[in-house]
Amino acid sequence: MNEPLPTGTVTLLLADVQGSTQLWNSQPAEMTAAIANLDQTLAEVVGIHRGVRPVEQGEGDSFVIAFNRASDAVACALALQRAPLAPLRLRIGLHTGEVQLRDENNYVGPAINRTARLRELAHGGQTLLSGTTSDLVADTLPDDLWLIDLGIHPLRDLPRPERVVQLCHHDLCNDFPPLRKREMPVTQHLPAELTSFVGRDAEMAEVRDLLARSRLVTLTGAGGVGKTRLAARVAASICNDYADGVCYVDLAPLTDPTLVPMTTARALGLPEEPGRSPEKSVLQFIGDRHMLMVLDNCEHLLDASAALANAALAGCPRLTVLTTSREPIGMNGEVTWRVPSLSLAEDAVLLFNDRARHAQPGFHTNDADARAIDEICRRLDGMPLAIELAAARVRALSPAEILAGLQDRFRLLTGGSRTAVRRQQTLRASVDWSHALLTEPERILFRRLGVFAGGFDVESCAKVVCDNDLEHHQVLDVLALLVDKSLVISESVNGLTRYRLLETIRQYAQEKLGESAEAIAVRDRHRDHFTSMAAGLDARVNTNMESLFDQAEIDIDNLRAAFAWSREGRETDRALHLVTSLQPYWLSRGRLKEGSAWLDLVLADAEAAGADVAPSAMARALADKAFLDNMRDAESFARAQRSLAIARDVDDPVLLAHSLTVCGRLAAWNAEIARPYLSEAENLIRAMGDRWRLCQLLYSQALSAMVGAGDLDVAVAAATEGRDLADEVGDRGYARGCRWCLAGVQWVRGDVAGAEARDRELMDEADAAHALIWQVNVRSGLSHVLAHSGRAAEGRTLALEALDGAADIGRYQEGVVYAALAFAALADGDVAAAAEASDTTRERFGAWPLVTTTAKPSAQVALARGDLASARRFAEEDLADARGWFTVQALSTRARVAMAEKKPGLAERDVQDALARAVETQAHLFVPDLLELLAGLTQDAGNHLEAARLFGAAHAVRERTGIVRFRVYDSDYAASVTASRNALGETEFGAAWDAGTVLSTDEAVAYARRGRGERKRPPMGWDSLTPTERDVVRLVSEGLGNKDIGDRLFISPRTVQTHLTHVYAKLGVGSRMRLAQEAVRRSVS
Repeated sequence: MNEPLPTGTVTLLLADVQGSTQLWNSQPAEMTAAIANLDQTLAEVVGIHRGVRPVEQGEGDSFVIAFNRASDAVACALALQRAPLAPLRLRIGLHTGEVQLRDENNYVGPAINRTARLRELAHGGQTLLSGTTSDLVADTLPDDLWLIDLGIHPLRDLPRPERVVQLCHHDLCNDFPPLRKREMPVTQHLPAELTSFVGRDAEMAEVRDLLARSRLVTLTGAGGVGKTRLAARVAASICNDYADGVCYVDLAPLTDPTLVPMTTARALGLPEEPGRSPEKSVLQFIGDRHMLMVLDNCEHLLDASAALANAALAGCPRLTVLTTSREPIGMNGEVTWRVPSLSLAEDAVLLFNDRARHAQPGFHTNDADARAIDEICRRLDGMPLAIELAAARVRALSPAEILAGLQDRFRLLTGGSRTAVRRQQTLRASVDWSHALLTEPERILFRRLGVFAGGFDVESCAKVVCDNDLEHHQVLDVLALLVDKSLVISESVNGLTRYRLLETIRQYAQEKLGESAEAIAVRDRHRDHFTSMAAGLDARVNTNMESLFDQAEIDIDNLRAAFAWSREGRETDRALHLVTSLQPYWLSRGRLKEGSAWLDLVLADAEAAGADVAPSAMARALADKAFLDNMRDAESFARAQRSLAIARDVDDPVLLAHSLTVCGRLAAWNAEIARPYLSEAENLIRAMGDRWRLCQLLYSQALSAMVGAGDLDVAVAAATEGRDLADEVGDRGYARGCRWCLAGVQWVRGDVAGAEARDRELMDEADAAHALIWQVNVRSGLSHVLAHSGRAAEGRTLALEALDGAADIGRYQEGVVYAALAFAALADGDVAAAAEASDTTRERFGAWPLVTTTAKPSAQVALARGDLASARRFAEEDLADARGWFTVQALSTRARVAMAEKKPGLAERDVQDALARAVETQAHLFVPDLLELLAGLTQDAGNHLEAARLFGAAHAVRERTGIVRFRVYDSDYAASVTASRNALGETEFGAAWDAGTVLSTDEAVAYARRGRGERKRPPMGWDSLTPTERDVVRLVSEGLGNKDIGDRLFISPRTVQTHLTHVYAKLGVGSRMRLAQEAVRRSVS
């Protein structure tokens, strides 16, 4: 009984004997024995390789074998080809597909048909695989087997062409004539794909779409970008769309334009006919045929290529022409499509790895290699030829060594395939080919464009390249020609046209510039132009500063080149002027490290060379260096003071105001130190009427008030004026700074919803402007806001987002963000994460003075971990540094520590002091916590009724403001509330709780402070009144009677009257009406 045939997805092997009819006629006896030997061999190898042979299928000397695994089929084919079967030579085809059974012993359908057509292409002794089978076995072949891709070929009577791959082994003949084909209407000699085709799926689809809509499409692009491979691949993929096939014509070897028609005729297989021109032969042959003609490499034969294409398209209505050229061929109706470089993230890296494995079969990569390969592909602009040449170097160099060698890429990237055309064998040869085709004006402009780094616009181009040899009116036309010739790329950036050279082309242009006598003059003009552009940033004459910052961002590589050229020429003053002019840009876009590094270099140049630097330039440089390093270098303030000392000796009020402002800004951590600097600067700036410097100063004043003095009112006044002024002059950076200060004030005052809204608006704006400093600061601030708003997890996420940017700004900024992360973790109840972030905060802060301006989490974290000794130490340190509203937070934390230490007296004193400072500074953010702390202390003392009222009052404040309790304190809170509820009973506790909830925030604070205020009061007058007496007077002025006043203050009407008697005596008034009038007049609160 026959073994059942495999079903589903199966690999089929179809084979027959080449020239069997002739062999039977010439060697009948030998053939009888040979066929018997073949049958015996088949019986053995089919079983060994787990195949199944449908014996009834096949005719004459052909046979079929089916396999469940493609690798078994390949092994069987190899065994058959190596077997001693002479004089028989087998033609074998392998294909994998979903099979269909005619009956239990026979296959039918597309899979076996495709396998049979594949076998038809083979010669005797040759084994051909379909692309599908090749892909299945390519990665698992034994070391002694390899595959050769023979390209895509049409199969007889089948609509879809097939990628054909030859199986090779050292024991076999591997060199065969071209594949056997039935006579086609047109010879289709598309270039054989000797290496795999990587990526380009989207590009192929776009070109196919263009060919479907246009009869003449030209693929343009720089040499080595892959025009030929793309054109050939597209043609192969659509050859069946053209009933009469594809004609491929390679014009690269030609130098004589008159040979273009003859070469085309030969590609069509047409003989030379006496008396008939090759062009006429071509047109007559094509006639009404439905064909695609590919004219490859037309750039050096543009006129001849255009003439042939024009005649063919006019005389052959069903012809479509696809051309490749480094510039358009220049015909009416021509659709040009620039072939882009490979995508860096995917295709370029895939190409490198594929070609590296081709050059070095054992090639594999680690993480460091992968990073080097990414950078190689980026530095080579994703250009396929350059990447292939670089990958070929893995035979002798590691990826890191190849990357290092790209400094001289024209020397490194040589040694391409000897079978490639000469201009594709080295990178230099490819670019030389394009350069040789340029006119003299084009060569002049081309080499001068090498001075630009990262691109340029027409205005910059004209300013830099023009002289007597290349006049202004010529530039645009010649530039357009270089774009057409694929040596310059034109692209739209922010709605404006910019131009650039691929880095490989740019290095070539720089070489040509260096060989000319004009290099110094061109580089000087480039430096002067971009130095002038930078000066415009510092002049602040434009009300749309963001657009100038955007332009600086786009041209940063040109600015770097200008700076480098100034240093190379030992022009230290010019270099200083350039780097300090860019100060607004360094700050706006968060490029603090780069700006500081430039200043380091040029200041070192000045010191090393003993350069005669103007004192004003040195003062400005020192001030700017100090400002940029403020978050990284604790010595920045000393450097700013050096700047100020020089500025005082120079008669330049603008410079003096700048140095004073920087000193004040860097001393913001201590308002007493900062105030004199900022005050003197303000007088100078207001006298000068310099609105931009005034908004900068006002931001510094707001910041100093906010973080140095903790004075919210002063911060609001300065930030509001600064914001409005910054909006007027168009300085979004300082407008953001002032709004950030205002958001911080809202947060501290307990308006968490308003603070969040303002911060989110700022965050969106900072992200859109790529303003790194504000991207970090706003996320850090918003993290605090969300921690107090019950969304600690989101706050932690924002802090984590800010860390990378903070690292770019400096260690102190990292500490600020880690502090925000620690507080958010405490709010989230994650003590372990809070501890880790807190430890990092302390490590980043070190001993910098700026630390005093930051809310620090260490004491609260230590308390949450039960380390009371550390909590006490950190709390005392924080309180010693604290000013203004920071004192409220520090006292609150120390009170918690004292409660944990079982020191209620110390705890109550700190809570009361904190409440007093909260009233004084309007730091309402901390009021709910302080009320709950006092309630806990009151409950511990046994006064459960008052505790319940305070708990109710705190709850009401939280409900009104949205301020939540950090989760690390929830358990202590719950225990205290439960204790009071149990002691009073549900009814009494509920009544007391409700009585507390009706109090406003001010009333709740007044109730908490009653009887516990400062005792050193005068005996008579308004200042002699106690807090409770003042509350009584206020309620009298509101028209309340003694019973209502008692209900509001939780005292009896008799006690109210006693307080009034004391008030009458202290104030010398005799009636309730007179007291109410005086209270209204004095606005008693």
